[in-house]
Amino acid sequence: MLLVVTSVYAQNPIVPNVGLNDPHIHIYNDTAYVYASHDKSIDNDKFIMEDWWIWSSPDLINWTKRSVLSPKDTYIGKEFSRCWATDAAYRNGNYYFYFSEGNEQTGVVVGETPVGPWKDVLGKPLLSSDLTPTHEYDMAIFEDNGEHYIIFGVWDYYIAKLNEDMISLAESPKKIEINNPRGPYNPYGDNKKMPTDDKPFVHKYNGKYYLSWGCFYAMADNLYGPYDYKDSVIKESSFAEGFEAPTWPNGFLQGRHGSFFEWHNQWYYIYCDVSQTGNRYFRDSFISYIHYKDDGEMAAIRVDGIGVGNYDADMSIEAEDYFNAKGVKKVENTLGGFSIQPLKDISYVIYPNVKGLDDKTVLELEVLSSEASKIELRESNADGKLLAILEIPKNDIYTFQKRQFDIKNLNDVNSICFVFKNNHQTLAINRFTFNN
Repeated sequence: MLLVVTSVYAQNPIVPNVGLNDPHIHIYNDTAYVYASHDKSIDNDKFIMEDWWIWSSPDLINWTKRSVLSPKDTYIGKEFSRCWATDAAYRNGNYYFYFSEGNEQTGVVVGETPVGPWKDVLGKPLLSSDLTPTHEYDMAIFEDNGEHYIIFGVWDYYIAKLNEDMISLAESPKKIEINNPRGPYNPYGDNKKMPTDDKPFVHKYNGKYYLSWGCFYAMADNLYGPYDYKDSVIKESSFAEGFEAPTWPNGFLQGRHGSFFEWHNQWYYIYCDVSQTGNRYFRDSFISYIHYKDDGEMAAIRVDGIGVGNYDADMSIEAEDYFNAKGVKKVENTLGGFSIQPLKDISYVIYPNVKGLDDKTVLELEVLSSEASKIELRESNADGKLLAILEIPKNDIYTFQKRQFDIKNLNDVNSICFVFKNNHQTLAINRFTFNN
């Protein structure tokens, strides 16, 4: 069933007060689609999830509900209150929406658009409950070199290559080995019965494979493993005030189902959160930036209400938290955090929706420049209205220095674009602020 509804404007949660959870985001035709489960009510005292949802956004801020998949329109064939986690994929002109039948089986429907309408062409589960020693639910779909794989399970994870039809397995599922795993029930590595969690996910960055379960992750050189456990992307230091509690019974590392995705040369983590609802059975979805250290490990995220693609002109803005970039790389700083550095003759970064600029008259950059540099400050994009030319002098010391520039005639909300010309890695920006 396709729906046309009013869009909502939100940061974190991305769509508040509706119970959108277990989110996976895919980018199709330069639009973000979130495939998600749906907790029924704020009054839930157990998991009641009666359908699956798809929402879309052009900017990770404005979201529109696009379609609802009912279990009656699948092989389940009736009303069902355990519509658990989902994922999606595209291949050969068709879209595939995978769904969990509770914690037992996985089905799939097929459509010609990212939002359906959907058809259950199998009429039965893709992954049946007797397929492996684990439970066949909470799947993730991963594409690598044109081939697609399905990963699923709880405590132990299994992987199998999909056939080209995307609705059958090309091989028997293989168990994924994880060395020294941790999880919300296994903080010290000695819980052999519950070493990880449910809801596995796989993504790839810089040639390495990342297997995650909630906010925990492991890394490998091979998709099938073995994987070496690394860390959690959520730490006590991650939380802004008002977002640290309440949490799940096992603490803030539990229940962080979600996925990692890339868009416009930026990486993100979308995940479940209950800090604003106060009810573990009525979850929200948050998005945070992901930044990779030099060794490939992921830095701890920030959990706050600003989210991504939004910026507050009264706060310091980290340069690596851009929404769009070309010809720019992130650089890990020796003192912690990240900066950005241009790589090409003409590079740019864009920060849309910078709010509260109408009374700002000074832009302060925290920069390191090995020779005199020039930055064009433009509106919206690299070809937008020229707002200022920032002349950066050569640093006289080997650390970031604050440089101030006069600005004027800004709107209350502006999209800010820094355009770098002929800088060739001589310049790095750590953060910037706007002042009166």
